Amino acid sequence: MRHKAVFLDRDGVINRAIVIDGRPYAPRRLAEFRLMPRVLDHIARLRDLGFLVVVVTNQPDVAKKLIELPQLEAMNCRLRTELKVDAIKVCPHAQDEGCDCRKPKPGLLVAAAAELRIDLARSYMVGDRWNDVEAGNAAGCYTLKIERGYINDRPVHADAVVQTLSQAVRHIIHREANHA
Repeated sequence: MRHKAVFLDRDGVINRAIVIDGRPYAPRRLAEFRLMPRVLDHIARLRDLGFLVVVVTNQPDVAKKLIELPQLEAMNCRLRTELKVDAIKVCPHAQDEGCDCRKPKPGLLVAAAAELRIDLARSYMVGDRWNDVEAGNAAGCYTLKIERGYINDRPVHADAVVQTLSQAVRHIIHREANHA
């Protein structure tokens, strides 16, 4: 049996991005890592609906040596223990490294799908940046964009645009009820 999943971007979706001059940045220290309001409740609702929950995140600060790996692992550990996510897939490469895992490429989603037996066509990608949506589209997922109004974002075709993770979860619940 293949599972359905909700793929969630990390910074700006699960935890607060650090926004400077309208541009989002990932926290570099555990002390800066602050979960979004009610994220635990939202993930629990998705799991109650039978979804696996997988975090997919670009973390180019690793390649740039702007974050120490123990800090990143501490953040991931917090997601695993507090939120009970099923998997965390990280692209540690810089933009110019040409890897297959960096969003907007679908590599993180495809790898998780292979490992966890996920049916990508029955799954969702929720993100706050154009590259999240493009990765979801490329993987064949239904895409939801949380619109944050970042100045460096690009226009992209998402299946739905929402303002919060709460709205994204409600949209998924409604869509699933209508497709049952």
